[in-house]
Amino acid sequence: MTATRVITDRYLVGTRLRLRRADFSDGGCELKLTQKVPMRRSGAVQGLITNTYLSSNEYDLLASLPAAVLSKTRSSVPPLGVDVFGGHLQGLILAEAEFTTDEEAQSFVPPPECVAEVTHDLRFTGGRLVEASRQDVLEWLSEYGLRPE
Repeated sequence: MTATRVITDRYLVGTRLRLRRADFSDGGCELKLTQKVPMRRSGAVQGLITNTYLSSNEYDLLASLPAAVLSKTRSSVPPLGVDVFGGHLQGLILAEAEFTTDEEAQSFVPPPECVAEVTHDLRFTGGRLVEASRQDVLEWLSEYGLRPE
């Protein structure tokens, strides 16, 4: 079964923090504050991630801070999370595989439907995409031989 949720990420200005609101198709909602610290190793290894789950009041207070906003709809098709972006990134679709161990990540083979592998391209992380213009993203995609309309 595919789970779908609408995600609004607020990248708090001047920090490495992301405030996330995920609205699930069943009416549920998840609110959390996340910090991601990349690993300085080669290969597909996960960095350090810290999540703090928030109440509505905590979320509302933090949402009042200056932030750059990114919106997307995520469908979970294990082991992939498929993100369809909205706003200035309308039309961009990225899939991210999630694993519990580094070994699983290193042995993953993307399905044939994947048209470009951008795992090691930091420009395609949320923190960079939120600051990128549509033209920036189109130029980055062209480096992979993709010519979106």
